[in-house]
Amino acid sequence: MGQAYGFFSCNATKDMIEAQLPAIRKLTQTPSDLELWLTESIDNPELPEDLLPIAQEAAGEGLRYVLQATYSKATNEKTADYLVNLLNQTYQSPLYQEGETFEGGIVYKGDNNKYVFRD
Repeated sequence: MGQAYGFFSCNATKDMIEAQLPAIRKLTQTPSDLELWLTESIDNPELPEDLLPIAQEAAGEGLRYVLQATYSKATNEKTADYLVNLLNQTYQSPLYQEGETFEGGIVYKGDNNKYVFRD
């Protein structure tokens, strides 16, 4: 089962982001069975313990949202690819004003069971 985590900043509220996700998923042709979970806080007990140092660093850099993707039909790396497409399209959505910058990053566990930052 593939899992990946996207950390990003956005001035929109969590509700606004969640309202845009169906349209973003459609535009990116994301598989319907790819599960997404959005949280505004890194202090969420659902995050894996070994991800917390990365989440704390992301929060320290002003990245206030975590979008977790889980896909039973793909590897962690392929799931991260889907997440890249989603976050790129999020930046093209009404959630960002013209001229507003996008800051974010995506991580997934690689073959060595260590987190890899997706380019």
